[in-house]
This record gives sequence, C-alpha cells and structure tokens, in this order.
Amino acid sequence: MKKLSLVLLGLVTLFACSNSTETANYVPIPLQLELPTNFPEIAYNLDNNPITDAGFELGKRLFYEGKLSSNGAIACAFCHEQAFAFTHHGHNLSHGVNGGIGLRNAQPIQNLAYQTSFMWDGAASHLDLQPILPITSELEMGETLSNVIVKLQQDSYYQAQFAKAFDGGEVNTENMLKALSQFMLMMISSNSKYDKYVRQEDNVTLTALELDGLNTFQNKCSSCHASDLFTDQTFRNNGLPINPQLNDKGRFNILEDPNDLYKFKVPSLRNVEVSYPYMHDGRFSTLEVVLDFYDSGIVDNGNVDPSLQKADGTYGISLSAYEKESVIAFLKTLTDNQFLEDERFAEF
Repeated sequence: MKKLSLVLLGLVTLFACSNSTETANYVPIPLQLELPTNFPEIAYNLDNNPITDAGFELGKRLFYEGKLSSNGAIACAFCHEQAFAFTHHGHNLSHGVNGGIGLRNAQPIQNLAYQTSFMWDGAASHLDLQPILPITSELEMGETLSNVIVKLQQDSYYQAQFAKAFDGGEVNTENMLKALSQFMLMMISSNSKYDKYVRQEDNVTLTALELDGLNTFQNKCSSCHASDLFTDQTFRNNGLPINPQLNDKGRFNILEDPNDLYKFKVPSLRNVEVSYPYMHDGRFSTLEVVLDFYDSGIVDNGNVDPSLQKADGTYGISLSAYEKESVIAFLKTLTDNQFLEDERFAEF
C-alpha cells in the first residue's frame, strides 16, 4: 500500500511539473483587431499591450470573476450583460455589493479601442485605468486592488494563466488591468445593418423609412453623435432637468470647472435599441421618450450646449411625429446582433 501511494505521489508530481513546464514554455499567439473600414483610427496604443490569445482569455476570465469584488459575487459582467450591449438591463442605476445602488447608469462596453476617455464624466483617461473605478467603488464592487491581487495570487488557475499571458508571469495589478483591456479591446461592434449598407456588403439596403431617418439624423443629431462611432466623445450638457435625488454635476466633479457643470459624455448610439434605459441616470425607458425630450423637454439649467439652442433662444430639436418614427427606425439599424451573440465574449 505504501509503495502504491509513493507511485501515485510520483505521478501527481510528474503531472504538476509537466504542466508547469508547459505553461513556462507557452508562447502567446498574437490576436488581430478586426478594424472596420468605416471606422476612424483606434486611439489605444497596442504597442504597450499587444493582444494575445492568452491575454484575451485571462481578461475574459477576470471580466466574469466575482473575486474582483469584496463579496465574491459582483463581477464586471454583473452590470454588463452581453445581450444588452454589455449594459445592466432593466436597471436605471448600477447595482453592487451588499445591495448598494450606484449613482449612474451602466454604460455599454463596445468599441473602447477608439475612445480616449471613459465613464460618464471622463474620470478615467485610459482604458487600462477604467476598471479601477468600479472595483474600488463602495457602491459597486467594494474591493481594494491589493485584496484582489492576493486572491488571484492564491488561485492556481490564475497563477498559470498570468504566466502564459505575460513575460515574467507576475500576478499583479498592471497585468490584471492589461488583461482586462485586451478582452475589452476585442469588443468591436461593426456589423449592423447600417454598417453593411455603408460598406456595400451583402447587397444590404435600407427601407424608405430608415433612409428618411438617416437623413433626419444627419441633419439634426450628427453634430454630437458624429462619425460611424456615433459619438464625438465630447462632454455636453443636454438640458436634462436636475435629478434632485442625485444632483449629479457630471464632468464638473472631476475638475470643478464651472463650464463643465452638468456635462456628461456623449454616448455612442450603437446597439441603442437594446441598451435602455437611457441617459446617465437611466431616467428614460424608451427611444420614443428620448426623442420627445429633445423635441420639447429640454430645460435651461444654466449651461445647456449651444448646439441645442433655437433661433428664438429656447432649447430643443424640433421633430415631427414622422421624423421621430423614422429616426427610431434608423437607430434600430445600428443593432449588431453578431456582436450581441458573439461567443468569444460570452460567459463560460
């Protein structure tokens, strides 16, 4: 019996050594971003964090990993569900540990490689830094970076995966954040009906209603929702009545510049059909309500964007009933089902 135990122990040791050697000798395979021809140049510097198969897979595991939160239950994916463009479906404000309610609506995760600032107020200036904010927020994931790293260091799976993904294989904050970025960088949404139409692919055409909506959109909406990213990435005050329960001052909270009062980042309209509710506090549940607001609901809160001012000094974007109907029809052509169902990004 003792001899059998020694044999089994030897086999286990041999297997462990074999796995360790295999991990140490693993050469990550570079992954290429699928860059659509109708998009601008990416903003993220891939030279500082090249995407590989091992880095992407590690980032994906971390994205769905509850250990990044203090209670072990709130992963990034908790507030970012793929079927809804990685937003928190049905919740106007994000939820977190111990029943905490966040202060803003969870934003979509898509086309982040093209962005230069993150969060509704631009609090993060680099994608690698963005996850720090929800991880350390008491209302969201409620954890410290040091605690997260300790938990990952104690997990044999993550020890092996970090070793495969990064030179030196150290389980540390920098590598964790780079892995998350590699996963999110691959999340490019560019295969909607609209994209195939503008790229002249698969003989896709738009209906008369959708074309009318596109025309109205280009005339009345595209100054802010610019390019085929459908955002100019600026921060603007769109004249929302102040929510007294939150009194969220937006970009002002970052630099305390009076000119930034109640300014929020212009959101992309890609996959907007499924990313409801809308606005930074999720106050509007439908696209119809959003267009009604821009038509007749804007209030002068002291810092409304000049592009929304009419010739008579009032604010708003005049839209007829047909224009609203056609714009919504057009916006639905921005739904990218291929992205929403892409198994590369789905939970294990």
